[in-house]
Amino acid sequence: MTYKITYLLLLLGFGAFAQNSINVNSSSKEHIASSSKNTKPIFVKKHPHDVYFDQKVEEYKQRMEANVKKYNKMARVMEKPQYSDPSYFGHKRKPKKRAPGKRKFCKECEIVH
Repeated sequence: MTYKITYLLLLLGFGAFAQNSINVNSSSKEHIASSSKNTKPIFVKKHPHDVYFDQKVEEYKQRMEANVKKYNKMARVMEKPQYSDPSYFGHKRKPKKRAPGKRKFCKECEIVH
C-alpha cells in the first residue's frame, strides 16, 4: 500500500516540472510571425513543366475553337435541301420525274424514278 502511495506522489511530482504546451506553442508562433514581417516576399520562378502545361492548355483552347467553327460549318451545310429535303433521296440534285414507261433503276438509291 505504501508503495502505491509513493508511486502516485512521484508521478504527481514529475508532472509539476513538465512544460506547458500552450505557452511553448504561442511563443514560437509569435516568433515566427515577427520574423516573417521583416522579410521580403520571395518570388519563385515557374517550373519548366508548368510553362509546358500552360502551352498545352492554350493549344487545347485553340483546337476547341477550331472545332466549334468546323461544327458550325457542318451544320450550315446540312441545312441544304440536298440533305434536309426527303425528295432528294440522297442525290446531289433532285431526281427527274419521268413518265411511267421511261423510268430507270437508280444504282445510288435503289429506287426506280
